[in-house]
Amino acid sequence: MKLTLKIWRQKNANTKGELKTYPIDGIEGDMSFLEMLDVLNEELINKGDEPVVFDHDCREGICGSCSLQINGEPHGPDRLVTTCQLHMRMFNDGDTIVIEPFRAKAFPVIKDLVVDRTSFERIQQAGGYISVNTSGNTIDANAIPVNKQDADDSFNAATCIGCGACVAACKNASAMLFTSAKVSQFALLPQGKVEATERVLNMVAQMDKEGFGNCTNTGACEIECPKGISLENIARMNREYLNASIKG
Repeated sequence: MKLTLKIWRQKNANTKGELKTYPIDGIEGDMSFLEMLDVLNEELINKGDEPVVFDHDCREGICGSCSLQINGEPHGPDRLVTTCQLHMRMFNDGDTIVIEPFRAKAFPVIKDLVVDRTSFERIQQAGGYISVNTSGNTIDANAIPVNKQDADDSFNAATCIGCGACVAACKNASAMLFTSAKVSQFALLPQGKVEATERVLNMVAQMDKEGFGNCTNTGACEIECPKGISLENIARMNREYLNASIKG
């Protein structure tokens, strides 16, 4: 395939960026999107130009670091896949592909297509964990009965990889889906009940502090999420937050 790539180039968060055009040829349908960018970068390096900086790690759809806005969609036109699992057969010969970083105030650009998503880490640190006594009087977690439906829902929430597609898809750049998944993961389990009140209050407060917007109720976050995290988690977090606020 012959393609025209329009790629966002930006030195850092404090400089003005712009879309630059790169023609590319010899792309096969079985290539992943990142392999296509590898081909482009090899060409740029051979010509003495600076390669395009983009984030990636596992390339197996697990880590969530390969977050790109492709033709206006987080992770591109496919569904339930990350950018590294998006294949070029989703595009046609002669296509123009616009590639940008995720756009959000809380995700400042580091360089080119790489954004700083440590705001997600700070939300997680605010309460996305449980405290366990390991002083020698521990209880085997498997000895605590958990309802099958609750266990399944908790596991589904825990599949969130924190890629930020929900934020990029939302017109308010809301992190409600991410935060609610991390709250729900523990809210559904007996191990998470002890710190439930502090968890939801602290995580929501940190989310607001980071500058994320509020939920738009359009559902774009669930549609674009590579792991299919359900909007039900947002409803659950709202209930948890209301209960925690009443408790004080």
